Amino acid sequence: MATEQINAVGRRKTSVARVYLRPGTGTWSVNGRTLEAHLPRHVLQQSASRPLVATQTEGQYDVKVTVAGGGLRGQADAIRLGVARALLKINEEFRATLRAEGLLTRDPREVERKKPGRPGARKRFQFSKR
Repeated sequence: MATEQINAVGRRKTSVARVYLRPGTGTWSVNGRTLEAHLPRHVLQQSASRPLVATQTEGQYDVKVTVAGGGLRGQADAIRLGVARALLKINEEFRATLRAEGLLTRDPREVERKKPGRPGARKRFQFSKR
């Protein structure tokens, strides 16, 4: 039971993060690198670790993440959702705290596809009456 590993999946835009939590000292491994090496911007590091801060469980779990697709912002938000879902599996009482922080909501916004005969999804070529 001491080595019990909890896993969850988080998604954002085109990023998919598989998160594995196990009791430990609070070390992060993202694609085999540290959190700081994978997400160099401090804002993104804070975003990814926000569920642990909100539930006051920093340093209690080792976090191992495999993340693919998208950019750094999408990956950070995917990790955040994955960690929040994994914490829920550990302790259902965290639900109210995580919900209040908005950490359990999957952001549904995706890139709209480009339409035929147009330069982009919504943009149109310049209209000429004559």
